[in-house]
Amino acid sequence: MPLDPYKIKSKLESAKGNLTYWSLEKLQEQGFKINQLPFSIRILLENALRNFDDFAITKEHTETLLGWKPEASDKDVPYKPARVLMQDFTGVPAVVDIASLRAEAVRKGKDPNKINPLIPVDLVVDHSVQVDYFGTNYSYKKNVDVEYERNGERYEFLKWAQKSFDNFSVVPPGMGICHQVNLEYLAQGVIARDGQVFPDTLVGTDSHTPMVNGIGVVGWGVGGIEAEAAILGQPIYFIMPEVVGLKLTGKLPLGTTATDMVLTITELLRKHGVVGKFVEVFGPGLDHLTVPDRATISNMSPEFGCTVTYFPIDDRTLDYMSKTNRPKDQIQLVEDYAKANMLWRENEELIHYSSLVELDLSTVEPTVSGPKRPQDKILVRNFKQKFGELLEEVHGREYIPIDKRDKSRWFGEGGSQPAHKAGDLPEDVEIATKTKNGLKTVEVKINNEEFALSDGSIVIAAITSCTNTSNPSVMIGAGLVAQKARERGLDVKPWVKTSLAPGSKVVTDYLKTSGLLDDLEALRFHVVGYGCTSCIGNSGPLPRHIAHAVEENDLVVASVLSGNRNFEARVHPQVKMNYLMSPMLVVAYALAGRVDVDLNNEPLGYDPNLEPVYLKDIWPSNDEIFEVMGKVLSPGDFEKNYGEIFEGNEQWKALEAPDDQVYQWSNKSTYIKEAPFFKGISSEVPAPKDIENSHVLLKLGDSITTDHISPAGAFAATSPAGEYLVGRGVEKKDFNSYGSRRGNDEVMVRGTFANVRIKNQLASQEGGYTTHIPSGEEMTVFEGAEKYISANTPLVVLAGKEYGSGSSRDWAAKGTNLLGIKAVIAESYERIHRSNLVGMGVLPLQYAEGQSAEELGLDGKEKISIKGISDELRPLKKLQVEAEKDSGAKINFEVVCRLDSDIEVAYYKNGGILHYVLRQFLKQD
Repeated sequence: MPLDPYKIKSKLESAKGNLTYWSLEKLQEQGFKINQLPFSIRILLENALRNFDDFAITKEHTETLLGWKPEASDKDVPYKPARVLMQDFTGVPAVVDIASLRAEAVRKGKDPNKINPLIPVDLVVDHSVQVDYFGTNYSYKKNVDVEYERNGERYEFLKWAQKSFDNFSVVPPGMGICHQVNLEYLAQGVIARDGQVFPDTLVGTDSHTPMVNGIGVVGWGVGGIEAEAAILGQPIYFIMPEVVGLKLTGKLPLGTTATDMVLTITELLRKHGVVGKFVEVFGPGLDHLTVPDRATISNMSPEFGCTVTYFPIDDRTLDYMSKTNRPKDQIQLVEDYAKANMLWRENEELIHYSSLVELDLSTVEPTVSGPKRPQDKILVRNFKQKFGELLEEVHGREYIPIDKRDKSRWFGEGGSQPAHKAGDLPEDVEIATKTKNGLKTVEVKINNEEFALSDGSIVIAAITSCTNTSNPSVMIGAGLVAQKARERGLDVKPWVKTSLAPGSKVVTDYLKTSGLLDDLEALRFHVVGYGCTSCIGNSGPLPRHIAHAVEENDLVVASVLSGNRNFEARVHPQVKMNYLMSPMLVVAYALAGRVDVDLNNEPLGYDPNLEPVYLKDIWPSNDEIFEVMGKVLSPGDFEKNYGEIFEGNEQWKALEAPDDQVYQWSNKSTYIKEAPFFKGISSEVPAPKDIENSHVLLKLGDSITTDHISPAGAFAATSPAGEYLVGRGVEKKDFNSYGSRRGNDEVMVRGTFANVRIKNQLASQEGGYTTHIPSGEEMTVFEGAEKYISANTPLVVLAGKEYGSGSSRDWAAKGTNLLGIKAVIAESYERIHRSNLVGMGVLPLQYAEGQSAEELGLDGKEKISIKGISDELRPLKKLQVEAEKDSGAKINFEVVCRLDSDIEVAYYKNGGILHYVLRQFLKQD
């Protein structure tokens, strides 16, 4: 029986029966000021009270939460989510880990069936579809066919897991994006289970899990490592969060979208500083925001840097649940429970926050962000000017406005190269390059069609990502922009690779019903798949003639996408500038074909009568958008599509999966391999040791993302991962992506720090290179690590601010571990990656405030020793670092050990969180 130290267990009479709940109202009656706590803290408090066992969750934990104050705290609190959400890129390695734990349990003489998910796990396959085919009515079918050809082995493995594990469900490929499926279907708001009722809570193995905060559900992204521990019953511990109140007033002006709003908020919260904090939204502006609008904001929590962006339950929540076909008794339960337990949005003025940020929504303007960080906001009216500045500042090329480029004169001037045919191009393709003042233009002729590509040309225009495809207003808006463009005779430029990847099939249904899908397809925005596509880096190859023109001439081309991530080399390795924007603007810029255009004052193009067509001519009014929404949005679409969500297509049904409880690993597989982390684990915890005479493998700057550390996209045959696969008989066309290979540690360790845009200050070239300090030889990071490992030399990484920002990518920590890196010293960390490093037994260390490698005079060629690890290691302990140069000179400085709680110290000593869990299991009779 659950313990009840505060005597607050109560009964709620509901349509689902007489249910037990832990009453926050009774705590208020006892004198605790629950009404002053942020709603998100109330949910953490309820979670701790309900799961209180006086062992893993103690009285100190509950008192810490009851005594929450706006000021920062160093005390840790527990969290036991009600369920776990996964996507396949992070889900497959998580399943590999659990299967590997079972394998080691068998070797240790234990029952493998005891290692099982203890809470529901939903894995949505959404990260594997790639845009190989586009712009045609057969694009979707062919992309799905290729997806199964590439990933059949991975999918069979997931079907095995669904058979062999309890509480484990798989949403097959082609059904939707995990966060949109979660928002529209999986999230319940409130859960009735085992006679109890409590808030729906979760963690997800994708950093954009907070999207579900928009429907009043607390959840956030964690690494696969932490998620696996939660699945196996381990609480997640973290430092008591500060809660930033985001007050919204006013309403969005005409001509702006929820995307403009969220990009504005991204810049605002990044400047305020919310890393590792909770954000809670309140104020009268909420009354004008639908749940999809709210979810658009919550989705980009990782881009803000915060853990959650929470919207309390209110009438808007219930209205959305009704429109998305949630059962009536469930909706009533959500309302009854939220109102009974102080979780309904009311009395906001009583709540105390750690700090306040205010945004008047009426000040929002049309916005894009880029070219390589989501927080780098650019107003559309300034976009053309900003592009010219960036072209010169970053790429050293003088920008020449298009109206001042005399093509006939340009192509007659010096700097021209003769037209040539590339050997791998169709015979009817000709490419000629012209250069003036550094700015490049490439003339392409194909099938008797001629066009010029320049720096600033858009080569990818992708309507993608749950951030926006979950919001009918911007999707229908994009369809109306396409419709009006067709009416004026405009078309997308021939060099633009277009794609439409909805986050659920509901989107396709309402676009079809409205007739707007026809308009989008007329502009080559055909459905290419139901998955993350360009947002995760699965843009697929550029058309060969475009790719050749870009690669051979080093063009600075752009992508425009309705996603949430635009880090270097993420969208496509050949595209150096990537801009986030609304689906409506994606269509508009695809019509223009370039980003160096002032959409407010310059035409997008010309109609057949040579009349200019401006953005204002094809931009729909809010009334037009809402009129269409009112006609086509139906709960019936949600009922139809989610009624069959677990069935999958014929290809999924035809996949065969073994019935063994212990997975039979195949030495022939290049996708699925037993994880090396747990083999032969000792029963006793080894004593921690100081790090002596380590070398620096990488010296990095600021804003190193998990994409830099562990890229998800395609890789070359000449890369270490490519060479490994070629050596195993895999052809280049069958490489797939790093993300799809995360079930194989041999591929992933070779891909660690292998991003083509990573800049290691110890190497002369961009990409995954380092200098092996003892020999002075430059080589790949993997080759360098191998040399150090063979010499038993420990390794460290030196980094700047915001180390590990971006996706919740556990392989960024796993690969770090397998390269022999014992510690990372950085100026600051993003929350998830720091936690993942701890979860893999890598020590995260932080410079003292104001210090950095540069300030201390470190060049990365020193021998690094770290003292104090072996002596009473404790949370946030200050450790001593000695850096010895070749000359014998020594630099001594202190770092903070970023093991933030006692349990993290235990995880580190064990070699990682799953090592800790496995040892606990092995000790059981």
